[in-house]
Amino acid sequence: MRRSTTATLALLVVTAIWGSTFFIIKDAVNLIDPIDFLAVRFAVGAAIPAAIFWRRLRRLTATQWQIGLALGGLYGLAQIVQTVGLQTTAASVSGFITGTYVVLTPIIMWIAFRARLNARTWAAVGLALVGLAVLSLTGIGGGGVGEALTLVGATLYAVHIVLLDRWSRSMDTMSLAIVQLIGVALTAGFLGLPGGYHVPADPGVWGAIAYTAVVAGIVTMLLQTWAQRHITPTRVALLMTFEPVFASAFAVGFGGEAVTLRLIAGGALILLATLLGIPGGQAGPADDVPLIPAPEGADTPPPPPPVINGDRQEGDSL
Repeated sequence: MRRSTTATLALLVVTAIWGSTFFIIKDAVNLIDPIDFLAVRFAVGAAIPAAIFWRRLRRLTATQWQIGLALGGLYGLAQIVQTVGLQTTAASVSGFITGTYVVLTPIIMWIAFRARLNARTWAAVGLALVGLAVLSLTGIGGGGVGEALTLVGATLYAVHIVLLDRWSRSMDTMSLAIVQLIGVALTAGFLGLPGGYHVPADPGVWGAIAYTAVVAGIVTMLLQTWAQRHITPTRVALLMTFEPVFASAFAVGFGGEAVTLRLIAGGALILLATLLGIPGGQAGPADDVPLIPAPEGADTPPPPPPVINGDRQEGDSL
C-alpha cells in the first residue's frame, strides 16, 4: 500500500476518533461537572507527554512558556464553553456547530487583521449561517442556549487558530503542543477550584477520561503528525471535514439520538460550507499554504503548529 494511502486512512481514523468523543463526553458530563471532567482529562493528557518529553520542555525560554500557556488557556476556555453547551445539546448537533470554526477563522482574520476575503469565503459563511439556523432555531426568534454556547466555543477555537499562527512560528511544535495541554489543564483546574473536584467512581466517567485523554489526545496527535508528513495540506483539510459526520454517526449509532430532517438539512449545509471554505488546488507539503481555509486555517505555516481542537490535537507536531 502506498504511504500516502496509508496516511489518508490514518487521518480518517483520527477524525473518526475525534467524532466519537462528542457522545462519550455528553454521557460523561451527565454524571460529572464539565469543568471537573476537563480538569482531570487534561491533567492526564498533559502529564503523560510532559513526562516523556520533559527534556524538550526544559529547553524552552520563559517567553515560549508564556506563549504556550496563553494559547492553552484560550483553548481551555473554548473547551469549557463547548462542553457546558454539550450538556443541553445533541452530540450530533454539537459536532456540526463546532465544525463552523473552519469558516469562522477567516472572519476573525478579517476583523482583526483586515485580511481580504473572496466571494467563495463569504458564500461559505452564508451557508454556515443558514445551516446553524436550521440546526439551532426552535421557532421564530428562538434558539437553544446549548447551541449558542457551542457556537461561542467554535468562535474561541477560531481565535485560538489565528493567535497560534501569529505567535508560534519560532517554537518547537512538539513542545508547544505539550505546553498548551498544560495550559488547558491549569485553566480548567483553576476554574474548578471554587467548588472542589468531584469525580464519581462510575467506570463510565473514568473510561471517558482515559479515552479522551489518551486515545483522542495523545494517540491521534501522533497519528496525525505522521500522516500530515505524507499528504498535502488540502487533502488534510478535506479529511478533517468528516469529523462532524462521524460525530453524528456515533451519536445516532451509539448515543441513541434520532436522525431528523433538521439534522440532515442543517448538517449538510454546514458540511457544504466547510468544503466550500477550503481552498482548491494542489498544495505540496512544503508549500506555505494554511492547513485549512484561511483556515482551520490560519493554523499554520510550515511546520504547522498543533491545534488541540474539539477533541483533537491538530498539527505537524508530536
